[in-house]
Amino acid sequence: MNYPPAYLITFTTYGTWLHGDIRGSADTEHNEFGSKYLPEKTGMVNFERSKLQNDVVSLNEQQRELTLQSILEVCNTRGWFAHIVHVLSDHVHAVVSARIEPEKIMTDFKRYATRALKEAGYNKVQKYWTRHGSTRYIWANEKLNAVVTYVKVKQGRVMSLGCTKQSPEC
Repeated sequence: MNYPPAYLITFTTYGTWLHGDIRGSADTEHNEFGSKYLPEKTGMVNFERSKLQNDVVSLNEQQRELTLQSILEVCNTRGWFAHIVHVLSDHVHAVVSARIEPEKIMTDFKRYATRALKEAGYNKVQKYWTRHGSTRYIWANEKLNAVVTYVKVKQGRVMSLGCTKQSPEC
């Protein structure tokens, strides 16, 4: 397979950003950085809300730091390069270079983060994360800087921010 230089991986905490949300959502046809999101669909949001299995999850400061450290740990363990990772109260953005499918990366991020949260005693919810997320391919190296800037400074207040040790972006 021909892998891109990097991926922008985004996933949300459980119940906070449903398909059809006014803020937009992604699918397989809308997954390249800079492409348009799916349009708002109130009926889809209401349907997905009715299917929630536990309360909506919002990460506090300690939970954000645990999530960040677990994502950086999996990157170091797997040899993936995290240009930048930003964990907010309701979603996670990670710009990662790896020669693997982005869905595997996202799955490992969620698995490591869930384990860290549960080991720290945050066991009150069944699910922390949405079922999937957004995996946007960054094919052009010149777009990589724009994506890193987007994740680092265009998310509002910086919450939990980090990257692998070799990254000049941090």
